[in-house]
Amino acid sequence: MNLVSPVIVGIIYCLLMSLIKEPHRRHFNAIMVGGAGAAYLSGGGFGPWELPFVALMAYVAYRGLDSWAFIGVGWLLHTAWDMAHHLKGNPILPFYHDSSLACAICDPVIALWCFRGGPSLIALVRRGSRP
Repeated sequence: MNLVSPVIVGIIYCLLMSLIKEPHRRHFNAIMVGGAGAAYLSGGGFGPWELPFVALMAYVAYRGLDSWAFIGVGWLLHTAWDMAHHLKGNPILPFYHDSSLACAICDPVIALWCFRGGPSLIALVRRGSRP
């Protein structure tokens, strides 16, 4: 598996999210992290233990409606869950064995962006290119 591709995917995610204006960007990302919490429900391999994780992620996503930090925490929780599935469970994409590992590499990139307050990367690039 190429370890750079998931980092690039994380950066592209942050760039695309930059197209959404605040506060909708934060709200949308809270919904995304909540959805990520349910990614393994249909066959993650941990049986009923998948449900408490979904509940935890739903709570974190709810708190994320008002806090970028909670969204970042949610992505880091998902990273840990990805690693557990990579090592002992089933991959997030059944047809791609290392998909959970790739997700575990991508998610911290998004988390870092969230911990910075989910800034518009496009606006940062525009400001940086001005003389």
